[in-house]
Amino acid sequence: MAKAVKNSSSARAVVSDKREAILRAGIKVFARNGYFNSKVSDIAGEAGIADGTVYLYFKSKDEILHSIFDRAMAEFIEEGKRELAESGTPADRLKRIAELHLEKLGADRELAIVFQVELRGSTKHMQEFSAAGFHDYLDIIRQAIADGQASGDFRSDIKPIVAAKILYGSLDEMVTNWVLSPKSYPLAPMAGEVLKILFGGIMAR
Repeated sequence: MAKAVKNSSSARAVVSDKREAILRAGIKVFARNGYFNSKVSDIAGEAGIADGTVYLYFKSKDEILHSIFDRAMAEFIEEGKRELAESGTPADRLKRIAELHLEKLGADRELAIVFQVELRGSTKHMQEFSAAGFHDYLDIIRQAIADGQASGDFRSDIKPIVAAKILYGSLDEMVTNWVLSPKSYPLAPMAGEVLKILFGGIMAR
């Protein structure tokens, strides 16, 4: 019985490793060639496997892209919830969300290119992304803002979901600028600049 369990665990590990290799190869190929110019055979070659092996795990190139979005959003949400459980005030939580967002993509330029460029390649992809945990991610931000209103830390005359979208949109634009810029600079520190404006506004006091 123990041997059967061990063999089953080993089989799952092999499947997981192979699937991960294909997704990582997909990120590299999509970032390098663009989604529409990429082929399943390109991804297989990058992963060092036969073309047919890819189809054992994914039905199509589209499913690979969708799975990249699904996995990334799941990781964002999991890490966000774990980090926020240890954070203090609502302002601290928003700060950590912003830092995590930029740290994650700033540490993986190829993933950032796929998110910022290939995601916007079609309405279909953007709709799939919206369904791939984006609303859950946005709700984490919204809840932190709502909690800040309840505690009196944030203004009560703003809509939490609108403020959440503004924060996400600002972070998203920072990543896009970073991906497209010919200059090399660290992305994570831009979280402080975004929050400085979100918390303080631009009107002189």
